Formats: sequence, C-alpha cells, structure tokens
Amino acid sequence: MELIAGLILQGLQMLVVAALAPGLVGLVRKVKARLTRRRGASVLQPYRDILRLMRKEVVLAENASWLFRVSPYMIFAATWVAAALVPTFATGLRFSWTADLIAIVALLGSARFFLALAGMDVGTSFGGIGASREMMIGALAEPAMLLTVFTVALIAGSTQLSNVVEYMASPAVGIRVSLGMALVALVIVAIAENARIPVDNPATHLELTMVHEAMVLEYSGRHLAMIELAAAIKLMLYVALIGCVFIPWSIAQPGAGLAAHLVGFAAFLVKITLGGVALGLFETAIAKMRVFRVPDFLGAALMLGLLGTLLMFVTRSL
Repeated sequence: MELIAGLILQGLQMLVVAALAPGLVGLVRKVKARLTRRRGASVLQPYRDILRLMRKEVVLAENASWLFRVSPYMIFAATWVAAALVPTFATGLRFSWTADLIAIVALLGSARFFLALAGMDVGTSFGGIGASREMMIGALAEPAMLLTVFTVALIAGSTQLSNVVEYMASPAVGIRVSLGMALVALVIVAIAENARIPVDNPATHLELTMVHEAMVLEYSGRHLAMIELAAAIKLMLYVALIGCVFIPWSIAQPGAGLAAHLVGFAAFLVKITLGGVALGLFETAIAKMRVFRVPDFLGAALMLGLLGTLLMFVTRSL
C-alpha cells in the first residue's frame, strides 16, 4: 500500500509540472500585457495553442532526417524528466533518490544538444544561427549553473534535492552571503536558459535577435507542440527549483499526511504565481540586449557562482 501511494504521489507531481507549465507562460504574457496597458490573451491561451498544434498536420522539409523527427520527443522527454525530479509540493518521493542537481543539469544539457542538432539538420541559415547562439549561451550558462550547484551542495552537504530542501528549511541555514550570490546566479541562468528578455525575446521573429525561435522555425504540428510544451516545462523547472531551494517553506516532508500535501500544493501555486508575476515585471522593465553582450551577462552569473563556492570553501576551512 505504501508503494502504491508513493507511486501515485510521484505521478501526481509529474502531471502537476506538465499541466501547470503552459499556465505559467500564459501568466507571464498576461502580466506583461497588463503592464503595457493592453488586455492581452487569456492565461489559458498557451493550452489552446498546444492543442491546436497537436491537431495540425506535420509539414517536413524534403531533406529532414530521422533526427529532425525524433528530436522534439527527446527534448520533451529530457525536460519533463528533469522537471519531475524537482520537489514541488513534497519531498522524499518514490524517485527522489534520482533527484540529483548534477543529473538535472545533464538532462537539460541533453535537451539543448538535441535542439541544436535539430536546428542545423535542415540546413537553413536561421537554424544554424540559432544553434550557434544557443551553444554559446549554453557554454556559459552550464558552468554558472554547476557553480551554483556546488555552492548549495557545500552548504547542505549533498547534491540530492530532497536533502537540500530539508536542510534549507531547517533553522541551521541562517543568512549567508554565498546563498544570495547563488540565488542571483541561478536567476540569471534561468533567464538565459529560457530565452527570456534581456537575452532573447520569445515574442519576436527578427533574425537579428532570435535564438530559440530560430531553431524551431521549420517545425509544425505535433512536433512544434512538443517543443513549445518542453519550453514551458523548462520555465516551470527553474521557477520550481528556485522555490524549493531558496524558499522551501510549506513543502510536505516524507510521511506527512494529506493536509500537509495540500498545504504544500497551495504554497507551490503561490510560489509559481509570484515567480510569473516577477518575471513579467522584470521583462517589462528591461530592454533586450545585443547578442554580443550576453557573455557579459552570463559572466556575472559565473563570477557570482564562483565567489559563492570560494566563500563556502573559506568558511568551511576556518
């Protein structure tokens, strides 16, 4: 009975992540529209877009290989698995032993790899430009992400997310400068990885600024739906990761009852709502930067992650 309950709870977390991800994208769009004095589309519009794409016929280029057809499913699978490993409303789930921060970075790197290959597969100029920019961003974002992971791991004594969340929720953490550096670095990485302003504008189709959109221009139908859903899940992953590591309050602990899980779910909804509103405010208040300024932006995250890691080494050695 305990095994069945654990599997059901794990399945619910996986479904919650996939089900709420398009709503988070819709919330960000709605906030940006209201801040610019526009009515904007409904928060549910991303759901309608994905369903409409699923019903459309797939149009493939003549020179598209099997890799072009398989990549959307590989991208979606790797991103969904990575997001499912992040504790949302409860810790200590059935598959929590696999929820390692380094494994999540590796899964996201695999999704980026397939996306870049798919962008170059057809041989269009837009796909090549987008793939090269994506790999440039990834070459800087992944080390910054790993240094953030090392900072958190040195504080919590583990890279497993359930252990990290339990330690971060305890009074032993206190106020640490290294945690503040890790938080800012993770926010910068999240903005870059999700192709948000100021790194990229998800609402534009200008060839001079496109990164993510340039790689998926040749996709249509259910293939494009898989990629769009994977992008939404990736945004949900980073918001949930920031919430569970740096704001771990009200997350249900292992063995907790139904009431604790309901409270954890309500707290998770509040966290992603606040994260969506904050992202909408940030994107409205800041302008898109030039592509060649992105390394400077991500370099700040890299330096903050490195300083946080070094500060923890110095603190532990004293």
